[in-house]
Amino acid sequence: MIFRRPHFTEYIMARLVTLGVFTGFFFSTLLYIFIPETDIAFSAIALLIAGFTIFIYAINRGARRMQNELRLINKYLENLEKTEKIDYKAHFFTQEFEDINQNLIKVLDSAKKREEIKQRYNAKLKLKNRQRADMISAIAHEFRNPIASIMGYAQTLEEDKEIPHALQEKFLNKIYNNGVKIEALLSRLVLWNKFESGEATLHPSQFDLYTLAQEVKTSLEEKYPQREIVLQGSSHMVEADRTLLEIVLKNLIENALKYSKDEVVVTIDKGHISVIDKGLGISSSDINKVTKKFYRSGTHSWDNSMGLGLSIVKRILELHGTELEIQSEEEKGSTFSFTL
Repeated sequence: MIFRRPHFTEYIMARLVTLGVFTGFFFSTLLYIFIPETDIAFSAIALLIAGFTIFIYAINRGARRMQNELRLINKYLENLEKTEKIDYKAHFFTQEFEDINQNLIKVLDSAKKREEIKQRYNAKLKLKNRQRADMISAIAHEFRNPIASIMGYAQTLEEDKEIPHALQEKFLNKIYNNGVKIEALLSRLVLWNKFESGEATLHPSQFDLYTLAQEVKTSLEEKYPQREIVLQGSSHMVEADRTLLEIVLKNLIENALKYSKDEVVVTIDKGHISVIDKGLGISSSDINKVTKKFYRSGTHSWDNSMGLGLSIVKRILELHGTELEIQSEEEKGSTFSFTL
């Protein structure tokens, strides 16, 4: 038979019974020797045995209660990771067991807090991994077309030496424009990385907001020669980061040009800037999503250059202590505005 360690009650009872038998035998012998009357001697021995029996029974009950308390504590320890809570109202037979129970409660609470922290960390890690996968997917999506165009035009120029000079110039111009697009995408990634790492800082200066809008208007009209940008308003001095606000205006106006066919109107009224278009518009369910990084609407493919354009605008405006306001109606157009 395999040796098994005794339970607490079994151990206590074995010791008590052994001690009781030897002690009872010893005192019974003494009583029998020193009491001449046999009846009195047997009565005394019977009372001694009854006393020992009551004593052992009382010890047995206490030992069983202590054993049950030990089992309860051991059950908590065995299922520490699965146990949701400990019975805080449990009353223990001795102060030592009560102290063990209280310490066990502290251990369980601490373990649960560590588990919650671990779960939050894992959730953040999963989110970061998902965002990283989204970024890789967005980069691959945005870079594929310009790279394919560059390779296609370059291969044509290399294989066909008889291409007319005018067509060569056109192909080279296409290659250059796609290279510029890739450079712009990379710049946008670098800027977003600065926002993510907290390295982006403001370099404020005083400048005329209307003059800046005029410069952005001129730049985009060269890029979109068939489109019209109407600038309304008057001179207004502000103190802000001129470079970052130029990115904001360029992003908002270029988005309006991409997603509308009519003129784009830019108004400046005492520090309140609005970019208005009569384009596709945005559904009410998408308005709160278009400023999220990597967001792409399934309805109108709001790619915004890897889904970072409006997200960058939002972060720049937050650095300036303001926010982007969007009003839009599908098939009627959108208004993007902010106040400095």
